[in-house]
Amino acid sequence: MTRILVVDDDAGLRDVLRSILLRIGHDVETAADGVEALAKAGAGDYDAAVVDYQIPPPNGLDVLNRLREVQPKCVRLLMSGTLDLPVVVDAVNRGEIARVIRKPFDKQTITDALGGALTGRAKLRDAYIGSLREGFDQQRRQLEECLSSDALTLALQPIVSAGDRAVVGYEALLRSSHLAFDSPLAVVSAAESHGMLGRLADRVAECVAHMLTVMPAEVTLFINAHPAELNDMEDVSRRLRLLGPWARRIVIEITERADVLQIMNWRRAVEFLTDAGFRIAVDDLGAGYNSLSVLAELHAAFVKVDMTIARNIDSDSRKQRLVELLAHVAKATQAKLIVEGIETHAEAAVVTRLGADFLQGYLFGRPTVGLFG
Repeated sequence: MTRILVVDDDAGLRDVLRSILLRIGHDVETAADGVEALAKAGAGDYDAAVVDYQIPPPNGLDVLNRLREVQPKCVRLLMSGTLDLPVVVDAVNRGEIARVIRKPFDKQTITDALGGALTGRAKLRDAYIGSLREGFDQQRRQLEECLSSDALTLALQPIVSAGDRAVVGYEALLRSSHLAFDSPLAVVSAAESHGMLGRLADRVAECVAHMLTVMPAEVTLFINAHPAELNDMEDVSRRLRLLGPWARRIVIEITERADVLQIMNWRRAVEFLTDAGFRIAVDDLGAGYNSLSVLAELHAAFVKVDMTIARNIDSDSRKQRLVELLAHVAKATQAKLIVEGIETHAEAAVVTRLGADFLQGYLFGRPTVGLFG
């Protein structure tokens, strides 16, 4: 049912309008002045508002202008017997009102004006929904193109030993050269929207397999897995078969920002991966809300401390205490601690002293495409 707000300081006219609109199937609320009208607009949603110009302040135009801000989908009609034409024209041009109804008017005039305004709104809504659908379909076509081409690559960022700073592995980070998806987040977001995370994971697995054929045999590769990938065991097993020959060189990072423990098949998927020789890393530790439970459940081989904790840690005693605690937790769970986001020698020295096993960050190298050809 369409909800209409009628505002006029003439009680008799309010009642007449309310009666007319109720008879044709609308739900009607009334207000006697601008203050009452704005209070009702703030308390409930309306499909249309029919407001008299000369009401106790704020006047009708002010009410409709405010209504446009708080309820932009509400159709706004102005009634008046003494219109200030320049003011009204300006209000129409600014989009404050959709129709003007000159007093006095009959039943047909008000019903036609309101019906026409509501029909116009419905057409605009349908056009908007149509444009969204067209954009959605176009994005899907572009994503299909992106996943089927060589637009997706992996950049490698080194992970070094905290002791001698020797490179022990690399994190593989998604990169896209597709015009429609200029960032990893854009690709992942589109894949989520279109239910194509499995396709994206397959493409990443292909890139990983190629990389491992040309990387030194002793180097470990860390790859990110979207938690939702763990839901589909058929997809997990297919990717496992592709990457199985290098399983002991691969660490699968699962972010702690996501509520991985709520994913239906996560335990089965993780057991499947670890039984095949893959190792698990909990990524972004300290950025989510389930740190200890995630560590306990996933039996991670590595724990990666979120980069926001590492930033300026050499001058922040609270961050230092947190990393020291996480180092103890990692040791207790037989995991190795990796601190991400290291950008200065001072940060590296502090986290090493606090118990970090490995370090990652711009200090040791930025993500690089084509590092091994």
